[in-house]
Amino acid sequence: MIHVAIIEKIHQDGLNLLKENQNFKFEIIEDSSEENLIKVLPKFDACTLRVSKLNEKILLNCKKLKVISRHGVGYDNVDLNYIKKNNITLLITATANAVAVAEHVIYMMLSISKSINQYDHEVRIGNFKKNASSIKTLELFNKEILIVGFGRIGQTLIKRCKGFDMKVKVYDPYVKKEIIEKFGGEKIENLDKGLNICDYLSLHVPLNDKTKNLIDYSKLKNMKKESIVINTARGGVINEEDLNKALNENIIFGAGLDVFEKEPVDKNNPLLTNKKVLLSPHSATFTNECKSRMSLETTKNIIDFFENNIDKSMIVKL
Repeated sequence: MIHVAIIEKIHQDGLNLLKENQNFKFEIIEDSSEENLIKVLPKFDACTLRVSKLNEKILLNCKKLKVISRHGVGYDNVDLNYIKKNNITLLITATANAVAVAEHVIYMMLSISKSINQYDHEVRIGNFKKNASSIKTLELFNKEILIVGFGRIGQTLIKRCKGFDMKVKVYDPYVKKEIIEKFGGEKIENLDKGLNICDYLSLHVPLNDKTKNLIDYSKLKNMKKESIVINTARGGVINEEDLNKALNENIIFGAGLDVFEKEPVDKNNPLLTNKKVLLSPHSATFTNECKSRMSLETTKNIIDFFENNIDKSMIVKL
């Protein structure tokens, strides 16, 4: 019997998949504090993982642990050096969240471009059309969007952007020009060049040494004054202090953030009071449909791993 730890609750559909397989049993661990995980995790053969952290201190005594199945695609909350040294496999839900995140990007692009929060406020306070004509709004039609990172989310996003007749540029050194062109995009070899010409920027890269503060003040100040920056990838890819400065100095039109350098967001973070940024709580994948898909893929990955039937695209190469 393979013993699986469900660290933090996931959608019932994924749990049902484990229930249906007689070779697996699971326990839900709601207390994901370091102290509790050190105590309870060593007895498990596998675990799922959402936003909690698995550091060396936690993993040190997990001698039975063979696989960690992420409920998502990012893995900066896992001690990669430790799991590599100890042959613990890391799996991700590579296909489950693309639609939800791509739709969230479109929602943010439209909301900011149409200044929807300002319009909504004006109607609610009784101004109706008093100030409507002075509120600046933009169209997506015929605009340039730069997608940075062209994995499944970027590939799903491009289809939706083409539906608005947008011109799509893609910056991803690891994806061939032919693949990008197949999706209707144009490969950009130089990030700075892409930032100079884009009206919208959407980030879809992991957080690592190469992408930390990828977008800083020097990059932002060379963008168009009416450009909009969207980050649904990982906090830290954009330097938040620099972003806030660029917004306050009217260097760019607006920004949308679903992810932050520190989560939950510090109450003193100036972006919380900046009206030029639209915020959401790392919730791009929180659709009912995506919750179900992600839970199913998370637990199926564990089953497939132990049955030697795992899709290689789900394995993180360390």
